[in-house]
Amino acid sequence: MVSDSPQTRAFPAAKVHEFARDILVGNGVPFRNAETVARCLVAADLRGIDTHGVNRIPSYMERIRQGVLDPKAEPTISQATPVVAQVNGNNTFGFVTASLGMDRAIEMAKVFGIGMVAIKNSNHFGMSAWIVQKAIEADMMSLVFTNSSPALPVWGGKSKLLGVSPIACGAPGRPRPFILDMAPSIAARGKIYKAKRRGEKIPLDWALDAKGLPTDDPEKALDGVMLPMGGPKGSALAIMMDVFSGVLTGSAFAGDVTGPYDASKPADVGHFLIAIKPDLFFSLEEFKERMNCLYQKVVNSEKRQDVDRIYFPGEIEQITQDKREVEGIPYTASEVEALNKEAERVGVGRLAD
Repeated sequence: MVSDSPQTRAFPAAKVHEFARDILVGNGVPFRNAETVARCLVAADLRGIDTHGVNRIPSYMERIRQGVLDPKAEPTISQATPVVAQVNGNNTFGFVTASLGMDRAIEMAKVFGIGMVAIKNSNHFGMSAWIVQKAIEADMMSLVFTNSSPALPVWGGKSKLLGVSPIACGAPGRPRPFILDMAPSIAARGKIYKAKRRGEKIPLDWALDAKGLPTDDPEKALDGVMLPMGGPKGSALAIMMDVFSGVLTGSAFAGDVTGPYDASKPADVGHFLIAIKPDLFFSLEEFKERMNCLYQKVVNSEKRQDVDRIYFPGEIEQITQDKREVEGIPYTASEVEALNKEAERVGVGRLAD
């Protein structure tokens, strides 16, 4: 264990994975599924996406305790056409349903060049990039959509209707893959929860309070609305997520998805996944060479005077992962305390004393 700063302590990823997995198993999650959930949460922490990492454990466990997420459920899958399948999550973890869905999409793409999977009756699946990475490891391109609970107004509106639903896609390449994972809001809502958890303020352009005024208070922001990036463009992207992930899949949409911090009822989240074989028109090696050409031209572009380095999408997160795999994942004392309470509830070892 090493110190990341005076306010945080860092823990090896393997230790955090085992800790998270044991809490999940203690709450009734089958070992194999607990491994999947823990791996995905740790993947987010390693990439520096702390808003979607192991700190989500307390809210997920509360949903289990309130009976609105079924820890023992197993997703089921049906084939609609040779290249299209549907997964029914049966109200288990979104990590489990999305993992199964991308596995099937990859299987279809290997045979037919493309595979599409619609997922219904699911839950929050954390950071979208882990699903994109799963496709990349199989040398596949991918599109990953999901919808989420209402947090954004439509452009011109003032009430919550649309989710801060991430748009993600990726492609294998060298020296690094292309990974895009972004929310249609100015900032991901998880960053506001993180600021609230850590007692921090947020930038004034992230959200409005319940009165429609800019606020730097994360609690007031959560009572108000997030702001879409690019005005009507961000609003339209959020609607697009509802079209593909909600309307098409048979899941909740138009403000009816329940958020991961709301333990009042099942979430009914929908996901939409596509895997694409990148060597349909030329060899995989040539594809990666073309990606390398794109990478070099992007990162070696002429820089503005105030810019030290240009990064490829997903590169900053990969650099963070490389660092944290060596130095450990940092958590604040309050975060460790909340995680330890979950461990104590089910009688497993604490993360730290």
